[in-house]
Amino acid sequence: MKKLSLLLLTLISGLSFAQVTFNPGIRAGANFSHFSNTEQYNYYYAEEFPNVPKPYLDFKTKTDFYIGFLGNIRFTKFYALQPEINYSRQGAKIDTNVNNWNGTKLSVSYLGLQLVNKFYFKQFNVHAGPTLEFVLDNKNFEPQNKVDLGITAGAGYDITPNFGVEARVKKGFIPVEGYNTDHYNVVFQAGVYYTFNLKK
Repeated sequence: MKKLSLLLLTLISGLSFAQVTFNPGIRAGANFSHFSNTEQYNYYYAEEFPNVPKPYLDFKTKTDFYIGFLGNIRFTKFYALQPEINYSRQGAKIDTNVNNWNGTKLSVSYLGLQLVNKFYFKQFNVHAGPTLEFVLDNKNFEPQNKVDLGITAGAGYDITPNFGVEARVKKGFIPVEGYNTDHYNVVFQAGVYYTFNLKK
């Protein structure tokens, strides 16, 4: 019992004197986004119109950008919690033989809140967390929902103690567009981040 009490006191003392640090920062980079699933057309009359090609509509990758602010709360050498506020331009590019839509870019801009858990392995880190985004603007289509709830996951590398590179994937769970089929945001991000040292 005495050994157990001593162990508990040691752990509590270690946590009490652990140095929690906070470093604000910025992040920015490129978005490579598309909508999931190919659009399914239910009304195709092959017998009545045998010479008409079967309609299809797919969503290809659209390139844009993101920029945001972060706050890195480092609890231990191996773990940090990183709240973020990001502006992210997403969407998709249409590939279709329907009407004159081929090549049309569907754009939707979001203000997003992320709560990222970062796990460090020396200069490398892996991270994941939930994301909640609100539509700010759109072009060439009306989003089915004005919010998107999703999850993001990725990896990063600290080139210096303050500057690094990262890559992430974000998957939305709320339909952004839907006709016969629901479509969801899928975004790959590649960019850089920089954190600032606060004066003690």
